[in-house]
Amino acid sequence: MSRSAWFFSVLVVATAVLFAVDLAVGSVALSPGEVWRALTGGSVDPATRDIVLKIRLLKASTALLAGAALAAAGLQMQTLFRNPLAGPYVLGVSSGAGLGVALFLLGAPLSGVADHSFVQSLGIAGSAWLGSALVLVLILAVSRRIKDIMVILILGMMFGSGIGSVVEILQYLSDEAALKSFVIWTMGSLGDVTASQLALLSPVVIAGLVLSVAVIKPLNLLLLGENYARTMGLGIRRTRTLLLLSTVLLAGTVTAFCGPIGFIGLAVPHLARMSFRSADHRILMPASMLAGAALLLVCDLVSKLLALPINTITALMGIPVVIVVVVRNRSFF
Repeated sequence: MSRSAWFFSVLVVATAVLFAVDLAVGSVALSPGEVWRALTGGSVDPATRDIVLKIRLLKASTALLAGAALAAAGLQMQTLFRNPLAGPYVLGVSSGAGLGVALFLLGAPLSGVADHSFVQSLGIAGSAWLGSALVLVLILAVSRRIKDIMVILILGMMFGSGIGSVVEILQYLSDEAALKSFVIWTMGSLGDVTASQLALLSPVVIAGLVLSVAVIKPLNLLLLGENYARTMGLGIRRTRTLLLLSTVLLAGTVTAFCGPIGFIGLAVPHLARMSFRSADHRILMPASMLAGAALLLVCDLVSKLLALPINTITALMGIPVVIVVVVRNRSFF
């Protein structure tokens, strides 16, 4: 068995095991048998069935989708900008989505949609898509004129900081109920996603992941530079549009419903590169998706055991990877 096949087998098994463990672990400990009977409609206590089906299954499914989505979006952005430190959080894409959500949540009471759950879910998602798309378009426009990857990185961080300032002004001007709703959202959570929200999140994220798979060949060509890709017949503008759309669907949707979850999109693609020792996106894209899903499941388990916000766990796990990347790429400074 080749190295790649072995690692893929390990990732698939690890993700499946982590998903099952995530269903059993929580404030109420459940045995594997109870979880299985609850999932298959067997004889089990009604409270146990509700815990498994209405709480933990939703949360584990959200972690699975969100981890894969953020990792795929991060890999695409690192290749598109040819920047090892690019990612939805670092380049301000998550901040853009956050601005969209802030404008909607803090204005929802005024617009009269705060009490309509489906309309609110759709509004949150749409606002996040628009906000993240705006930031990505700005960064893409800058990257066409400025080739220095560190300058692009710094500008992305400045976009994020500027957006953060606007959000703080909105918070200062908002009422108490809307402010509380937004502050809770900013902490990041996998457990606040309802069944109706998951029904909206799932198809959008899956569509984004399908787009990510569709652009694997263009991503491989972009590794060799845009000029070479053009000589091979690649439509650069069309490719950028597809990558933009995919990243907006993935990062924007996850940020909308789960809050700004940092470091997954930045760290996981590098973990995949180091593990598989490959730059081929035919290997890296599925590997990043699986590793992202597995890592976010691990973070969810740790956050439940320690009763900590999910963002603190992803940061503690992602920061060492970023440090390694910076040390190994000293030439970028």
